Amino acid sequence: MDTETFAMLRETVRRFVDERLIPNEDRVEEEDAVPDEIIAEMRDLGLFGLTVPEQYGGLGLTASEEIQVIYELGRTSFAYRSVIGTTVGIGSQGIVMDGTEEQKAEWLPKLAEGMFASFALTEPNSGSDAASISTTAIQEGDVYRLNGTKRYITNAPRAGMFTVMARTKPEVKGAAGITAFILPADTPGISFGKLDKKMGQKGTMTCDVIFDDVMVPAANIIGGVPERGFKTAMKVLDRGRIHLSALSSGMCERLVKESVNYAVERKQFGQAIGEFQLVQGMIADSRTDAYAAWVMTQDVARRFDAGEKVSRDVASTKYFASEALGRVADRAVQIHGGAGYMAEYKVERFYRDVRLMRIYEGTSQVQQTIIAKALLREAGLKI
Repeated sequence: MDTETFAMLRETVRRFVDERLIPNEDRVEEEDAVPDEIIAEMRDLGLFGLTVPEQYGGLGLTASEEIQVIYELGRTSFAYRSVIGTTVGIGSQGIVMDGTEEQKAEWLPKLAEGMFASFALTEPNSGSDAASISTTAIQEGDVYRLNGTKRYITNAPRAGMFTVMARTKPEVKGAAGITAFILPADTPGISFGKLDKKMGQKGTMTCDVIFDDVMVPAANIIGGVPERGFKTAMKVLDRGRIHLSALSSGMCERLVKESVNYAVERKQFGQAIGEFQLVQGMIADSRTDAYAAWVMTQDVARRFDAGEKVSRDVASTKYFASEALGRVADRAVQIHGGAGYMAEYKVERFYRDVRLMRIYEGTSQVQQTIIAKALLREAGLKI
């Protein structure tokens, strides 16, 4: 996308956040749902097609462009970004990166138009150890019989399609036996558990997805090559973690703004609390965390677009940005004092919402492991 057009897109999204999304945050929290009319507006803005290539009806944003848009969405309720998050990210990128031309032509235009996509990897007994999944897909001629349960699947009840990771070689342990499938959501044998009740992130939709003798055509294997699913998943997660780093950075901006505004308005001992140096120290620390997270995100996105091998530094960025966000949210509550513990103040909601950022799409501990192992391998250690 040319620079002028992209600048117009970002400004449009920024106004949309300020004029439509932020004013409806309390409604989302109370109703535990994003209003249908706002989802329709997101479709009209093309937000579902941010990362779908232009030839398939999307906007075809690079990672460097995508993070600018996600940063803006980070300045408001988490639920809004969640509406499009799996479609522009992990739900579609397997097809974009590794899909056959036929798969791209069939599915990407639908996603760009606003179909929800979900990414089904996590299971009841397989979280951080993603290579240990037990969902099976056993070949029977030109179809596979899919059985198993996936857990915490975002947007599952409203998805039009799933990217499903399943074990096609049960006798092969670890990553080698895993295949990625495109699964239409109306395929017989798919059912859903009850919606999860979460600590925060009201308005987001997650639940179990159960596959009971679901028949999937072999033609739905992403890229047409079985047992390559884990590699696809890891590539998808690299871009997904850059996306989440941008989201963390946008949330940091909002929390710093809320903290500064409160420090100016709130008075104690006859003066604004912002005049106290200990409060100033917390504001300075939060701004520093926010700035560092955003600079790291922009740098790793640029290098990702350039085709560099950045998995190690993607992990560093996701690790730092999500941990920094946790610190910024904690300081925001502290600056607000008792008011920060009250639901009428936005920092209370953000404090609950941001906790998940250090867990999903790779916990902080998984990121630490990726970073350390990469460095040790570069130094010659076989690990």
